Order: sequence, then structure tokens, then C-alpha cells
Amino acid sequence: MKIAQIAPLYEAVPPRLYGGTERVVAHLTNALVDLGHEVTLFASADTSTRARLVPMRAQALRLDPAPLKSDLASHLNMLAELKRRADEFDVLHFHTDLLHFPFFEDIAPRTLTTLHGRLDIADLPMAYKRWHRYPLVSISRHQRKPLPFANWVATIPHGLEQSIYTFDAGPGRYLAFLGRISPEKRPDRAIAIAKRAGLPLKIAAKVDAADANYFEQVIRPMLDDPLIEFVGEIGDAEKSAFLGGASALLFPIDWPEPFGLVMIEAMACGTPVIGWRCGSVPEVIEDGVSGRIVESLPQAVEAVHAIDRLDRRRVRQAFDNRFSARAMASAYVEQYRRLTGRDNADTVMPPQSLYREFA
Repeated sequence: MKIAQIAPLYEAVPPRLYGGTERVVAHLTNALVDLGHEVTLFASADTSTRARLVPMRAQALRLDPAPLKSDLASHLNMLAELKRRADEFDVLHFHTDLLHFPFFEDIAPRTLTTLHGRLDIADLPMAYKRWHRYPLVSISRHQRKPLPFANWVATIPHGLEQSIYTFDAGPGRYLAFLGRISPEKRPDRAIAIAKRAGLPLKIAAKVDAADANYFEQVIRPMLDDPLIEFVGEIGDAEKSAFLGGASALLFPIDWPEPFGLVMIEAMACGTPVIGWRCGSVPEVIEDGVSGRIVESLPQAVEAVHAIDRLDRRRVRQAFDNRFSARAMASAYVEQYRRLTGRDNADTVMPPQSLYREFA
């Protein structure tokens, strides 16, 4: 099939440092190429891909040093170019939230839109009712809850290329927090867990401008402890060592996380995850296999002390079985075939190994 993948322009594909959506697009695109499809990727020019690249901006927006730039203008330019070339593709797969909705209504049935963000936001219900013809993919079942009426066609969890992440048999020398410094990610909770457990914590995290005050006023004072080390933002090259060297990844979120890519990155290194029962966490972590699901600080501390009972080989196996890029790409191909009429099945679900039903 001829498939267009349309990525956001905020980060390169894959991102140089922090970034979830663009990283998933990178792994999906390469896996589709490996499966024999003709894939064209619309993204920034600093992208690395095995697909045919259509560069839509010289540099991804976030790391572009230009003092003034327009994310709206750059994305509209990309959509205009895609509209001009739309007939070249069997399927157009969007990862740009709902920005494209007003422009591709005439071909909505041969588009697929994966929603990567939270959906409990004012004004979204009206928009998804207005543009109801677009087939949508969720990345967890929990993500759908605010918009149960939307045109969902599948839930397809994220996947990553297996060879990029190195398995570490452990047992690990510290606790890890990886991601973004923000109130909903609860780095303060991670610090509290480490201090109560009496174990070192390494924090590798991005600080957005929007969260700078939170970092300075809440988190920085908590770093003044010999157990806590703030590493800063890291890229793919450093992740295997950082995650693989940890006894556990702390994922103490306080928001409806749509997926949580860092959880499967840790699993790929054999590192179990201690996550709060919130958002997608119960769908990603197999409690007692790939990590522990907790609901309080005392439970988290208890899980930290018992985490070495988990077999790190089984943690990696859980990643291989459920969250590989090839499994993700195969699930998307099933949806592409439905959209193009190449699959006559009445209903198609992602392979059973990709996700677990709620108990």
C-alpha cells in the first residue's frame, strides 16, 4: 500500500531529546517500510527515516533557535502540500490531533487519525461531533472515556523498535524518573518515594517554559538531597544505560495519561515500572510481571523494596510480546486494509497480545 504518515512539526522524527508522538511515528514508519509498504513521511527536514521524506520545515519547531516562529503556519503549509498530493496515497495517517479535520472531509473515509493526547478538554466534544466521519484510533481504552461517542475504529498501543533498547539483567543501582517536569507527572512524588525508601533517584527530565515556575518553586528545593540527582533532558542514545541501570522506573502520575511511552521504554531495558493506578497504567503494566501498580505512597515504597523479586527477563519479554514496533505496525495495516476495502472482515481488532481487557 501507499501510505502517508503525517507527523507534528514540533520535534524531529524521531526527536533529538524528549518527545513521544514523533518517536512513535518514527518507529511505526520504519516498521511499515520493513513490512514492504511504500511509505511517505511528512515531517521536519531534520528527520531520520527509512521512508520517503517530504521535508516540511528546515528544523523541528522546539529546537529551532529562531526567536519568532509560527507553529500554526508551518502545520497549515504541511496540510496544504498534503492536500495537493492526497491522490498519490491509498491511506493518509494523521498524528496531528484534529488540525486537519476541516480540510480533508471529502476523503475522510480513507484517512486514519491516531489521537496521542488527553481528551478531557473543553470544546473537544463539539469538534468530534462536528467532524464525525474521521476514523479514529485510541492508544489506550482509558483515553476514550471523555469521548465515548467518537468514531473509534481500534485501540492500538504504542510500539518501539526492539533493537534500539538494550536489555540489562540488573539488578539496578537506583530509581529512575524519565520524562517531563510538570505537576501532573508528579516528580515531587517520585522524590518522596525515593527518600522514604532510602534509595538514590536519578531524574532525567525536560523542563518546558510553561513548567519553569513549578520546577523552580517546587522541585528545585527538593533536589538538595544527596539521594536525588537531576540529570536533565536525555535522548535515545542515553536511554538504555539510564533505564537499564535502574532497579525500577517510577511513574507516579496524577492525570489521565493516554499511554505513557516511558513505561515501555523501561520494559524494553528489562526495568520494571512502579506506576500509579491512573489513566492507561493498568493497561500497560502487568502487575507482578512487568511492574507494580500502586495507589499510595506507602504502597509505592513497599513496591520499591520488593521490586527485585520480579524477573527482568520477563519484563523484557512482556515488552517483546505486546509493544514491539512490528506488532503496532501490523495492527495499523489491518486498519488500512479496512479503510481501502482490502479486508472484508466485519470487525477487526488489534492482535490479542497487544492489550489486555479491563478486569
